[in-house]
Amino acid sequence: MNKLRVAVQKSGRLNEDSMQILKDIGIYIDNGIDQLKASAKGFPVEVFYLRNGDIPQYLKDGVVDAAIIGENVLVEKGEGINVVEKLGFSSCRVCIAVPKGDNYNGIKDLEGKRIATSYPNTVQSFLDKNNVNANLHIINGSVEIAPNIGLADAIVDIVSSGSTLFKNNLKEVETILKSEAVLAVSPVLSAEKQAILDKIRFRIQSVLKGRSSKYVLLNAPNDKVQDIIDILPGMKSPTVLPLAEEGWSSIHSVINKNEFWEVIDDLKAKGAQGILVCPIEKMVL
Repeated sequence: MNKLRVAVQKSGRLNEDSMQILKDIGIYIDNGIDQLKASAKGFPVEVFYLRNGDIPQYLKDGVVDAAIIGENVLVEKGEGINVVEKLGFSSCRVCIAVPKGDNYNGIKDLEGKRIATSYPNTVQSFLDKNNVNANLHIINGSVEIAPNIGLADAIVDIVSSGSTLFKNNLKEVETILKSEAVLAVSPVLSAEKQAILDKIRFRIQSVLKGRSSKYVLLNAPNDKVQDIIDILPGMKSPTVLPLAEEGWSSIHSVINKNEFWEVIDDLKAKGAQGILVCPIEKMVL
């Protein structure tokens, strides 16, 4: 069987998160230091370690079959490449920033200004949509210094925490797009490799569903069971089991981790006791 060739970022946080999710779906990679290609153990996958900015072209050319890549890179360089799964990690945003002392009132303030960026296609598309004419200076590397040395009036770059902007005396004024890691696929994928990709997607979906959920176990008096079930939809419906103590039941269910505290407060108000909350490694639907 041919192996599915999957590209990941060569180094950095996205590399770490990408390798972790591959491990979580049972794809173990034995790669040495500075190795650019490695095979998985017991699964038909080869991982290629590439520069993030080069991955879209490799996908287009069919050199790699799939990639874990930042959505922002695909917007900039990945026209025609399909995203088949959003992965929920390595979140960032592409933003416009100006010097802190500038009086910024809106996008029209950038008319005729100089903007330094590593994302010229993304920026030009945004400016065109807003009918703004500006001069783009393409910089590969740290663009935050450009206003401080007089090269530009504003910058466009990826932002996570905003600390780098703060250190360079810049303030964020516009968000062009929000980004996260995605699973992207080559437009020339064969049917055989599509079958391997489908297995990977199924496993990823199970891991992501587990990461976004919590398993809840609680005790409740029988006359409160229906009230509590109404709060806990579960995957289909909660599991209800009788306790050794007469008149009491144990209820098991799954909740969205983002709604955790609100649900817990409601459960307590309805008479739930002995509430246990556990992480879920994987959830197969």
